[in-house]
Amino acid sequence: MSPLKTRIVEDTKAALKAGDKTRLSVLRMLSAAVRQREIDGRCELDDVALLAVVDKQIKQRHDAAAQYRSGGRPELAAAEEAEIVVLSAFLPQPLQPAALEALIERVIAEVGADSPRDIGKVMAALKPQVAGRADLAQVSARIRARLT
Repeated sequence: MSPLKTRIVEDTKAALKAGDKTRLSVLRMLSAAVRQREIDGRCELDDVALLAVVDKQIKQRHDAAAQYRSGGRPELAAAEEAEIVVLSAFLPQPLQPAALEALIERVIAEVGADSPRDIGKVMAALKPQVAGRADLAQVSARIRARLT
């Protein structure tokens, strides 16, 4: 079992023992999403894939909170944001902008990218290194700006 999956299981047990119903609920939803992804892929997820699941869960909650706010339901938006805090604990520290730029430059040089056609190559090489540490849409935009 990967270290991140072990941590999720241990945190679930701790929340159960502590009687923290909100945290327990979020961790159970995360475990269910992980299990579903493992069943769909017929494999056990590694830490990179687990980070992708956590990131997807966070994005879903951001979207739900925005919809609740626009619908005049701030109490439900606050509940979604509380779940985001619980899930964010499983993500690594985000990359600083300067470190991200340096990483992008290094990968561009390694791949030998020189035109916008090479964005896919750069993203493929960069994705495992920034998983859970940077928004891939923003990374792609930075790469596109750099290569155009």
